[in-house]
Amino acid sequence: MKMQEIKSMAMSMGIKALNLKKPELLRAIQRAEGNTDCFGRVNPAQCDQSGCLWKKDCMIAV
Repeated sequence: MKMQEIKSMAMSMGIKALNLKKPELLRAIQRAEGNTDCFGRVNPAQCDQSGCLWKKDCMIAV
């Protein structure tokens, strides 16, 4: 997903996305969704978030 789409999603959730970098913004969205804010922090072999919208990007970020 492109950064502009992510920012739009964040703003629709009430998250101020002005100066956040992609990982920080995705973690804020994860928190707002009630999920663990783990984007880019977990070893891909240990990830148990099978339904995560960001999993594909996260596996690249780690």
